[in-house]
Amino acid sequence: MNRTRVVIVGNGMVGHHFIEQVLARDSEQNIALITFSEEDRLAYDRVQLSHYFKGKTAADLALAHECDYQQAGVSYHINQRVMKIDCAHKMIITDDGEEVAYDRLILATGSYPFVPPIMGNDAEHCHVYRTINDLKAIAASGKQSQVGVVIGGGLLGLEAANALQNMALETHVVEFAPQLMAVQLDEGGGELLRQKITALGVNVHTSKVTEKIVAGDQCRYKLIFADGTELETDMVVFSAGIRPQDALAKQAGLAIGERGGIVVNDHCQTSDRDIYAIGECALWNNRIFGLVAPGYKMARVAASIVCGIDAVFTGADMSTKLKLLGVDVASIGDVHTTIDAAQVFTLSNDVEQSYQRIIVSEQGDKLLGAVLVGNVEQYSQLLQLTLNQSPLPSPPSLLLMPQALAAMTPTTEDSLSDTAQVCSCFDVNKGQICQAVAEGCVDMTQLKTMTKASTGCGGCASFAKQIMEVALAARGHEINHSLCEHFSYSRQQLADIIRVKKIKTFSALLTEYGSGLGCDICKPTISSILASFWNDYILEPQHIGLQDTNDVYLGNMQKDGTYSVVPRIPAGEITPEKLIILGQVAQQFKLYTKITGGQRIDLFGAQLHQLPQIWRLLVDAGFETGHAYGKSVRTVKSCVGSTWCRYGMADSMAFAIDLENRYKGLRSPHKLKFAVSGCTRECAEAQSKDIGVIATEKGWNLYIAGNGGMRPRHGDLFAADLDNDTLIQYIDRILMFYIRTADRLQRTSVWLENLEGGIDYLRQVVIEDALNIASELEQEMAQSLSLYQCEWKTTLESPQKLRRFQHFINSHQPDLGLAYQTVREQRTPLVWSQATESIAIVNITDQG
Repeated sequence: MNRTRVVIVGNGMVGHHFIEQVLARDSEQNIALITFSEEDRLAYDRVQLSHYFKGKTAADLALAHECDYQQAGVSYHINQRVMKIDCAHKMIITDDGEEVAYDRLILATGSYPFVPPIMGNDAEHCHVYRTINDLKAIAASGKQSQVGVVIGGGLLGLEAANALQNMALETHVVEFAPQLMAVQLDEGGGELLRQKITALGVNVHTSKVTEKIVAGDQCRYKLIFADGTELETDMVVFSAGIRPQDALAKQAGLAIGERGGIVVNDHCQTSDRDIYAIGECALWNNRIFGLVAPGYKMARVAASIVCGIDAVFTGADMSTKLKLLGVDVASIGDVHTTIDAAQVFTLSNDVEQSYQRIIVSEQGDKLLGAVLVGNVEQYSQLLQLTLNQSPLPSPPSLLLMPQALAAMTPTTEDSLSDTAQVCSCFDVNKGQICQAVAEGCVDMTQLKTMTKASTGCGGCASFAKQIMEVALAARGHEINHSLCEHFSYSRQQLADIIRVKKIKTFSALLTEYGSGLGCDICKPTISSILASFWNDYILEPQHIGLQDTNDVYLGNMQKDGTYSVVPRIPAGEITPEKLIILGQVAQQFKLYTKITGGQRIDLFGAQLHQLPQIWRLLVDAGFETGHAYGKSVRTVKSCVGSTWCRYGMADSMAFAIDLENRYKGLRSPHKLKFAVSGCTRECAEAQSKDIGVIATEKGWNLYIAGNGGMRPRHGDLFAADLDNDTLIQYIDRILMFYIRTADRLQRTSVWLENLEGGIDYLRQVVIEDALNIASELEQEMAQSLSLYQCEWKTTLESPQKLRRFQHFINSHQPDLGLAYQTVREQRTPLVWSQATESIAIVNITDQG
């Protein structure tokens, strides 16, 4: 069988997507695919490129894998550049002289980074930000630098700035235009973005024309600007825009736009009908699309045409939502409209530091575009209104009000047709989601796999889930929010039942509201709820069977079966005497010692029988449990504040100690971390904590729902310029409302994102007392806090409880199966393969 040979030049995200689309459409396997990548690897996710500096590897970012291509019959060539197209003989020639024939040729060559013609732009520590190899070079320079400058304040420029800041460099952004992200944002949005990024420690320089890069006085280089000013730096990253990679097309004599780009028609065909161009190299309707979603749409059109299916490219949605240096930014539709009669509405919130701007048609009936900075909760609804040109409320300014917007946003039950677009990144419509449900999809994981909806920017996730659940209900599926098979209630409902009915034990709740014996889901969840409201000693007989391993033994179990010991050190302040005690304990029991990110000291490697011995020494010295094992308040991190720091606006250390002593031991749906910074320089990193407090000249600013972990999130400004009493009052209310309403194991960040009405609704509940429960929340918090006890102190006073802390029921022997090695003068566990070889010769002694 003669198969159609399709050669794809370029194996980036768009080229790879074209291959996926052809494989999905070519069920008869009539097409042979051959792809060339000039990089030393197959396609990877450039959108997530900055995550490389947060620990992601090249393998984590990979989209294409050699084994998958081999299995699908795709021929691939890496580290090989196509140098020439012979249109007459329908052949491409590579840099090593290989000639490959084609029937159809797909140019997915993408773009290259524009480096301004600045004298000195080719110096050793000057880089571009485009590929994984570029990032490796930037990382190498970063290790030899103290200061870094990014030239370019667009999307990629701010991503590059984020990378430099992640490397702990003093970071500067230099932008030619008067504002940041000039393509996506209007003037107001750009200015707020500048303010927020500056507050995070990045220095922003706009309206700057860099003329040359010369040797520096204090740093490696010096940037000389056209206005006579200078800026010193050790390294430079150019991210000043992109240019279409059209050199190959020029060589072949294909039509090229006046400013570059391979001219294509509505079928993505070039001036040679057997050659197609897709992605950032293609010029459609005199326009280059610089986002991946339009490139994907072009890839789908070209794949359809190649497979004999009619399709046309009619433009693409350029909306985007992203987080830049921790700042939420979104742009929808036409934000620089040239329609003179368009109506524009703007809402700027100085307290929350958010900016929203919507552009509607002259008649006020269609949404043309929107800009959101700081608060992007309404992105999904506004995007749907724009994509589907749905009717607007009167007056259209109501779109800036979350409640009004939520009430009128189109749902699957009203006028949306099956062709209404839900996911613009992958062009998924309502009908495709409903079809996925008809084919057996029952949850979001399956929906993402079957349709790819919400796997791009993620902005459509809630809307896609809503459509899926309505479709499931229409097919007779019950949407089950039960905690587990033993309780037909959600975690929030069970919290309300326990609180209102004043139920104090799991058995009482199970008898009246559950069935069966319980499981590993409901037992620890209900134990947490009981502890949150009643704060009873968790090792009482009625509670101990509910606990996870860590709570049972009041310590974090490590991979070798030993435990860690983490005493509470409020705000990181410790006397020399107590510091000596910790050193003596660690020395006596040969514990691995580490200072944690939360300003505490963690002692690793304690055997089970040693825990009471260690904690007796610590409790006698005045230490308390740090609750590092519990879903509870862990730490309150702090800088030294006005006590020592010349920039300190308030005594952040004293306030952090007060907060930690107040909330220590509070149990919650997930662990909680606080921080208090003495000024906006933010040395305590308060905006990345569940509760973050920052001193100002007028009081304290309160941030909530920040998160490190697997999905970092900066906290949202909840209220500004608060006095001590008001701040504590708000924290009491917020935390108790979180305890009441959050799902099982839900971080505050996810809770706030999923809370209907978001932070505005939470302000109404906490500040305005819209539900008339503020006093009740404060009383519940006071009751819970009044019952605090150091769980280790209570345990040490009970000989019966101490029997639990031995390895064997009938013996006090230690665990003799542990093997260790010495690393950096400390004892660490051998990995399993080493331990099995060494266990017979390692000397194990009982340090008790």
